[in-house]
Amino acid sequence: MTPDATDRQLPYVQAFNEAVAQAMEADPTVFCAGEDIGAFGGVFGTFAGLQKRFGERRIFDTPISEQAIIGLGTGAAVSGLRPVVDIMFMDFICVAMDQIVNQAAKLKYMFGGKATLPLTITCAGGAGLSAAAQHSQSLEAILCHIPGLKVVYPSNPYDVKGLMTACIREDNPTVFVKHKRLLGMSGPVPEEPYEIPLGRANVLRRGRDVTLVAWGRMANECVAAAEELSEAGIECEVVDPRTLQPLDTETIAESVRRTNRAIVVHEAVRFGGLGAEIAAQIQEVAFDHLDAPVGRIGAPFSPVPFTPALEKHYLPSASSIAAEVREIVARPQLAS
Repeated sequence: MTPDATDRQLPYVQAFNEAVAQAMEADPTVFCAGEDIGAFGGVFGTFAGLQKRFGERRIFDTPISEQAIIGLGTGAAVSGLRPVVDIMFMDFICVAMDQIVNQAAKLKYMFGGKATLPLTITCAGGAGLSAAAQHSQSLEAILCHIPGLKVVYPSNPYDVKGLMTACIREDNPTVFVKHKRLLGMSGPVPEEPYEIPLGRANVLRRGRDVTLVAWGRMANECVAAAEELSEAGIECEVVDPRTLQPLDTETIAESVRRTNRAIVVHEAVRFGGLGAEIAAQIQEVAFDHLDAPVGRIGAPFSPVPFTPALEKHYLPSASSIAAEVREIVARPQLAS
């Protein structure tokens, strides 16, 4: 099943909602817990209508305690249920890091592989809504560093539904990040359930001159930059990993072997960001094909500004990505 197979348009937020609803219909062990996700449907409406449809025992509100929310989910998962637990903002994952890192991610290992932990943690990440420094971070690099976790970050409604379905069916802990600025984005989404395998990247656009690797909102900014650059005769290939852990290095490397240049783009802080790891992997497996060093585009080493003008300047955009691409394409080729 592909997006081209349907004319049905659905917003990003509704694609998430539909994936959860269909999983709950198919499996009575699936339930959802989180702050204000019950009657209110979640601060972003991602769980809207589900409590009325499935009842208060399967969609319920929790206290304002992220440690308790993840602990509840971890215990329920190891006991045979399939919980979906929601952390309202990605930033608040920091409050629950002990439960995520030392409990959920480690239990299968600690029990010699005999424990099954089908836990899905959902959260809203990213900036662009003037939500200020404590509600706008992109912390996926921290999560990807933890063995035992799988990390998913979709860029469009089709991938939201397919990846969320895969996360709920997965027998290991997953963290599913929804980008706040994409919640209203519409796109083709089939009505029937479908699953996108975790760990498989997607080539959003074909090109010959440079590979752009990006996820979440930045994947769409890269596509916009590629369309702008195409008018100048520069053809960019855009690869969306979709799953950040495990990372589909081979699809990225295959693209770089064709284009001979690469830039990794994310809205997280550039220093220590996931872009550094991806750049290192590209240079390990495709170094002989590179005509220039792997570029990295990310945010400055600063908290996310609150004011709209500063926040806009802080975040990478299609125009700033296009400018970086022009620079890397213009550089002299590396000596062979």
